[in-house]
Order: sequence, then structure tokens, then C-alpha cells
Amino acid sequence: MKILLTGGCGFIGSAVIRHLLRHTDHTVANVDKMTYAASEDALEEARRDPRHVLIRADVADADAMRQVFAAHQPDRVMHLAAESHVDRSIDGPGDFIRTNVLGSFVLLEAARSYWSGLPAARRAAFRFHHVSTDEVFGALGPGDPAFTETTAYDPRSPYSASKAASDHLARAWFHTYGLPTVVSNTTNNYGPWQFPEKLIPLVTLNALEGKPLPVYGDGSNLRDWLFVEDHAEALARVAEQGEPGATYAIGARQPRSNLAVVRAICAHLDRRVPDPAGPRERLIHFVTDRPGHDFRYEIDPSRTEAALGWTAPHDFEAGLARTIDWYLDNRAWWERVRAARYAGQRLGVATGGAA
Repeated sequence: MKILLTGGCGFIGSAVIRHLLRHTDHTVANVDKMTYAASEDALEEARRDPRHVLIRADVADADAMRQVFAAHQPDRVMHLAAESHVDRSIDGPGDFIRTNVLGSFVLLEAARSYWSGLPAARRAAFRFHHVSTDEVFGALGPGDPAFTETTAYDPRSPYSASKAASDHLARAWFHTYGLPTVVSNTTNNYGPWQFPEKLIPLVTLNALEGKPLPVYGDGSNLRDWLFVEDHAEALARVAEQGEPGATYAIGARQPRSNLAVVRAICAHLDRRVPDPAGPRERLIHFVTDRPGHDFRYEIDPSRTEAALGWTAPHDFEAGLARTIDWYLDNRAWWERVRAARYAGQRLGVATGGAA
């Protein structure tokens, strides 16, 4: 298939492209605006693969999106381009509304125009896969059942509200226009190439350098953690097998509190690169909680597992070890990223924000 994938130089998008090129015969047209969190390095061998092409364009640019569809004639769209950091959405919600809401609308309209002109067989086979987050469902209490495909929406931050809006748009374009859209919602992702402002890389690098490890509140906020390569495999299956109008909840059944995650990172680093000053848990300190910080996210992936024949291969301990080891082995990349993009900026505190 010919796949048009947006946000392919981001953390999850690049993992999807690597998976597609390594495990399928598909070709990928990768549309990315190349904002602060994008990295061509994360594409790895895709940078030189003739089945992949990078198009530097903004999904909110209607003319550019129409040209991309006309030039690349995709069989599938995988829409991952999004602003995704909760703290940044609190400080500056405008970028989130523009990219996540307006950008999704523009892409849906470009797809609808393109799809309506396809021959009947290609129209029937076409899919628009919109990739989203479990944060649209709001917060769970300690005893609440995990999120499923039918959980009511209750977004709590500008980020999750913008993603909820784009989910609704994708479904509306299916019901109103017949555009064969598919939506997937996932929980927190982690793994290689994640931008250093997110919880696991932030804590890993701060702990490695002996810097403080600030944790929101008392650290009891719970998240379900999914290794990014496992998510990439699931997304490829949704794009290939997903039923129009359906939703797929993708999770790993690996809930951990933020504090447990931070302690696990400290313990792994203590084993790999002991700190002469002592165990790194000494660096943990608690800070005032952020506004609208949801207590718990967790997904029940039962329907997705049954429908796609997929379960997350990595448990959290194995995935975390692979992730931390990758950051230890790729210091040049993250040092360059931090030097170029965090000059004069504060690093965010440890949070369970979305992937």
C-alpha cells in the first residue's frame, strides 16, 4: 500500500515508519512540519530507503495537503501529527488548537476531496486512521474500570480537549460524508528517540547527570505504559485491518505510578552506571501539582487484542531497560537536542503527560 503518514519525524510517527519499512512492503509519504520535537535522526534507515519520502509541510496548510494527496495517491492515511505535551498546552494552548483541531480538519477535507475522486474499488479500500490519546476520556478514580472504546469523553487540559475535538471530527466525517475513518486511542508511550521533555527521558537524563528529579504532587498519579515499538505494530494493524467507523483502544496492561516509574529508572541507572554520591533516589523531590493533572489513565485493550490478534510484547521492566540503555548509548543525540532546543528554557518537571 501507499501510506500518507503525518508527523513521521515525531516520536511515535518515526517508530511507525521504521516498523512499516522493516516489516511490510508499503511505501510511506511522511508529512512533517519539523517543529521542535521532530527529528530526522529518529527515522534511522528510512532516511535512505527509497520507499520513504519526507515532505516538509504543515497539515494546517490546505493547499499543501491537496498537493500531497495529488502527488502521492495514498491508499491509507495515518494521521499522527499533533502537539502533545500537556505542560506546553497549559502555557500556550493556541498551537494545540491550530495543529490538532484545524490541522485535522484540513487533512480530513483534503482526504475527502481526494477519496471522492477515486475509482470505486479504491474508494472502498481507502482508510483514514486518526491516532489519538486516552487523555480524551478524562481521569479515572482508584477503583474505576479502565477506559474502553465506549468510555465517555471528559478532557481536562487544552491538549486533551484539542485531541477530543479532532477525534469527534474524524467520526463526524465518517457519519456525515462516508469517509472511511478509523480512530485509535492509546496510553502513555515510551522508548527510544522520545523528546527529552517527557517523563522517562527527562528523569533518565537528569538522574544520569545528578540533577534534581521533581515529581508532581505525591507521585501517585497512575499511567498505563506502552513501549513505542509495540504501539507502532498495533497502529500498522489498525491501518491495515481497521473497520470504517470503528475505534481501537491500544494499551499494554502495565499501569505504574509516576513515583514507581521514577524509582525504577533510578534503580536501573544505579545498576548500569553507579553514582559515587549514592543511590539516585536521593534526587527525588516533590513539587506543586500542575493544574488539571488527571489522577489515572488506564486502557482495557481487550477488544483491540481480539480484533487485531495483537498484544503488547514488552512488559514494563523490559521496555524500560531497553529505553534507558538506548539513552545511555545515544548521548550525542540527546545532548545535541537539548543544546539546540532548550537553550534558555526550563525543563519540565516529571509528569505522566501523554506520549
